[in-house]
Amino acid sequence: MTDLPLVAASFAVPDVFVSQGLRLELLGPQHNEADHAAWMSSIAHIRSTPGFDQGWPPAAGMTLAENREDLVGHAQRSRQRVDFAYSVIEIATGDVVGCVYFEPSPTGEQEVAASSWVSAARAELDGPLTEIVGAWLRAAWPFAVVHYRRGEVPVTIRRSSEQPMG
Repeated sequence: MTDLPLVAASFAVPDVFVSQGLRLELLGPQHNEADHAAWMSSIAHIRSTPGFDQGWPPAAGMTLAENREDLVGHAQRSRQRVDFAYSVIEIATGDVVGCVYFEPSPTGEQEVAASSWVSAARAELDGPLTEIVGAWLRAAWPFAVVHYRRGEVPVTIRRSSEQPMG
């Protein structure tokens, strides 16, 4: 993983994004218990989600303390702008139902790989979350090239030349 920022210092990284009954907020240790419960109950489901078949989440899970350490790391990397992780919270219930990640793409410089998962209990939100994140990436983020997915099929999202790069 690179230590180069994904976005310029002048870009205002959104702390929160709300759309269609979901609230995405920068992931950190404040989400520990709810995040841990969401993914620990959904390991097999998450591992079957495109982008999560490379060993995360660990098949044996993690302790709450290990998860907290992981979330502290996510928050630190977001502050350093080297990658971003967002907790996905269902507004109606306040439950953590997934996560979204923006990381450097292994396929090219200045390219970003986006991924997302939802808990098994809220699997029906996978398609809507993918659409929400794709639209958010196109409208609000300054990435020139983003590799993401729509359902089971990976897609590349490119910003149009008419949109400001930010």
